[in-house]
Parts: sequence; C-alpha cells; structure tokens
Amino acid sequence: GYPNGRLTTNLFATEERITRLFGVDDPKKFKFKCVDAIHNPIPPKVVKDAPCQEVVIDKNINVWDVVPMIQHTVKDPGRTLGGGNTLVTGKYFWGGDHISYNRMNFRGPDFSSFQISPGSHTDMIATEWYRKGPIPMTINMGVPPACTLMAGGGFMYMILPKGCSELGVAGAIQGSPIEFVKARTVDAMSIAEAEFVIEGYLDTTQKVWESEIAEKEQKQGVYPFHPEWAGYMGKAYRTYKFQVTAITHRKDKPIYYPSIVHSYDDKHIDTMMREAMFYELADRICPGLCIDTRIPMPMTDWGGVIFQVKKRRARDEGYQKNILAAAAACSMGLKLTIAVDEDINIYSLDEMMWALTTRIDPR
Repeated sequence: GYPNGRLTTNLFATEERITRLFGVDDPKKFKFKCVDAIHNPIPPKVVKDAPCQEVVIDKNINVWDVVPMIQHTVKDPGRTLGGGNTLVTGKYFWGGDHISYNRMNFRGPDFSSFQISPGSHTDMIATEWYRKGPIPMTINMGVPPACTLMAGGGFMYMILPKGCSELGVAGAIQGSPIEFVKARTVDAMSIAEAEFVIEGYLDTTQKVWESEIAEKEQKQGVYPFHPEWAGYMGKAYRTYKFQVTAITHRKDKPIYYPSIVHSYDDKHIDTMMREAMFYELADRICPGLCIDTRIPMPMTDWGGVIFQVKKRRARDEGYQKNILAAAAACSMGLKLTIAVDEDINIYSLDEMMWALTTRIDPR
C-alpha cells in the first residue's frame, strides 16, 4: 500500500555478509576492526545538500501516509516504527553525536510515543534537558550500514562516554566520514545518505501511551507491544512524546529498513559492535589477557558475553574475575558473563557447555 516507497530487511542476517561490507575476510576478525575504529574515529562531515532532503514535507504532516511502517506479530497493537535511528548532536549531547534505536508508535498523524531504555545515552539526554524545553532530534531510516551497527551496539558507556562521537566510530568502520546535513525545521542534524528522515523534538513535559488498550485501561507493563530483544513480546508503557516537525526523504522510491526484532538481522546489529566494546573493556583492565569475545545468538544483545583469556604468567590469575565483574557492572541488564581459557572454541556452544559442565566449582 505504499507505491511511494520500498522496503527491505535482513541485510545483517549473516556475519559473513556484514564483514564483506566492510572489507574484512573473516567474521571472527571484524571486532578488531571495530576496536581500531574506537581508537581512531573519523569525524562526521557537514554537507549543504543531501539525498535525504530531496523531498521536504513540513505542512499538513501525516507520517502514516509517507513511511511504510510494519506490524511485527499478530499480537502487536498495530504497525510501529522499529527501524529508525535516533540522532542527537551538538550541545544536546555534550558536544558529540549519539545514534540509537528507540521504539515508536505513532498515535496520531504527527506525534508518537518514544520509549527510552533506562541508563542509555538517550536517557541521559532526556534527564539533562528534562522540562528545559524541546530536545531536537531526527529519526533516520535507510542509513549507511556502519550507522546501523552503531545505533544497535550501545550501552557500553565506559567505552563510549557521553559527549563522544559515535558516528566518528561509524566513519572509521566504513573508512570515510559519515555525512551530516542541517535539519530543515529543528536545531539538529540528519544523516545525509538516509532514505527517510523524520524531524522533530522530544517533549519531556507530555506523556503518550504506547498502545490504545493500555491507554484505555490506564495500565503500564501489562498489554503487549511489539517483540523485544529477548524474543518475548514487549509490554506497552506511558512514555515521552515525540512531536514531528517535518518529513524529508529521497525522491526516487526511498527504502525503509525495519529491524525484525529477535531475528539474526537484529542479533547481529545489536551484538557485533558490543563484542568489540567488551573486548576493549577487558583490554583496558588487563592488556593482552583477553584474546577474543563472543555473544552467541542465545545470549542476544543484553543476555551476556563470553570472554576468551590466555594467561601468560601466574599474576594474570584473578584478572578474569575483574573483567567479568566489570562487564556485568557497566553494561545495563547483562545477565551472564563467562570466561574460558584459550583451548575452548567460543564459537561452539557444544564446547562452551562442556566447559561449563566440567570446569565449574559449585563452591
């Protein structure tokens, strides 16, 4: 029902495809390219003209008529915007730039609910500017793949603190600067190569229910919303309001890329950058001890992480416990951290289960 646009997904469905996109021949080595990008970011570049602004709609706005949002499951309360990359820049992110995913449900033609994960960079922004006025931002869809990686791979703020340039890291991953363009209606930036952009601001003075039935019953965390990262149905809450001020997009049938929640596509978007950040965390605690990290599909993005360590001398003993504790402490919601020696193949769940069965002292 959207002859004006196109839809694609599953670009990130295999690690082999993702690593080919960025010129890496072995998926196991990709995290090391990401670590190098963290150390050597390429700052974003501001441009005056951009493909994402070939069409500008700033009057009589109705997002439903323009953006081909999808319904994930039959239990969803309708179609939701699950693939938009929220971008906040400049003074609203302590001089840096932040990109993330935030689930949105357009309850009207020009306003939406806006769910924020507790403790996230977006939560820090909302807290800093709470009731101090509108927080300008853009929702970018169909962005360069390196931006998608960064939007899904957050929640490691010891490695990427507030005020950093997350798109600087994305630029280093792709080998060239991510291009920005000034938004048309708010004090924010858009990703120049995006297909669709929704401009607007977060209103921390108003709350919007994520679903009609939750609003009718006035109950939070009870009625279903679209699926979440763990593979279970999410629940509808009352959230901040996102007010739309404009929609811009490419002229020639722009592409909307929804992230299918709890798919391999979603898993890789959410974990490939996180593996790199956990590796960097371990290396900062004890340089050289950790030789690899892995987040397998069953652990998903917040479920856990596996560290592979290679002890070189007696005094290395004990640092693995520090790494596990630090990982659990600094990554919101992390449920399980595991460390194994170098003789275990962390890419084999059979070997991991064998190690857990035979090498754990229950005392």
